[in-house]
Amino acid sequence: MGTALEVRDLHVSVEGKPILKGVNLVVRQGEVHALMGPNGTGKSTLANTLMGHPNYEVTHGEILFKGKDLVGMGPDERSRLGLFLAFQYPVAIPGVSLANFLRAALNARRRASDSTDKGMPIPEFRKLLKQKMDVLKMPHEFAGRYLNEGFSGGEKKRAEILQLATLEPEIAVLDETDSGLDIDALRIVASGVNDLAGPELGVLIITHYQRILNYVKPQFVHIMLGGRVVESGGPELAEHLEEHGYDWIREKVGETVAEA
Repeated sequence: MGTALEVRDLHVSVEGKPILKGVNLVVRQGEVHALMGPNGTGKSTLANTLMGHPNYEVTHGEILFKGKDLVGMGPDERSRLGLFLAFQYPVAIPGVSLANFLRAALNARRRASDSTDKGMPIPEFRKLLKQKMDVLKMPHEFAGRYLNEGFSGGEKKRAEILQLATLEPEIAVLDETDSGLDIDALRIVASGVNDLAGPELGVLIITHYQRILNYVKPQFVHIMLGGRVVESGGPELAEHLEEHGYDWIREKVGETVAEA
């Protein structure tokens, strides 16, 4: 079956305000899932909670991965276990090249598995990085630029996909990866996700819009409303949302709780 990320009855508060109110979700290696919902319903809260952002307080429930409950673990521990988050708004780090950042992250993961590991030699890392960039059709000079400094929205998202390719996690969460992208950048990012998807990688795409799903085809689609996953199905569910919006699902679940 491969590795699975399993969210069980997850309740999360931010500054004392409940946002997630009982989320249940399972994403396995080799699967592509899409989590959709109106703005403000808790999608990004789920992404940040999965990765261990300290501002998000888990008040009830479990996040299970490789037989461990991630609740209480730091983001670095979760990353070393094989979990990855592509941010909606990646941060710029002036003075640190993308290549150096990736090598440091890769070596940190290697040392977590073997404390005597001295890290990947630079020539070996350069070869690996060039291979990954070729797969993603990225110019090699991109790796020499300071991380996200002066990057366009599309370049920031491509840098996130390159990190995903280099670190080779087992489960990747893409938080609003399509946010702010024009159609050409969207195609490039979607192509990168498609190139990396496979039996070793499970992907959870969190999105407000259906348009990225025209390029990345999920096997499973989930709708979040009022801090819970209220409907799950196949790709046809996203198409139904594109055509009919969210009003029908609000009526179906009888939503009376104000959206978080």
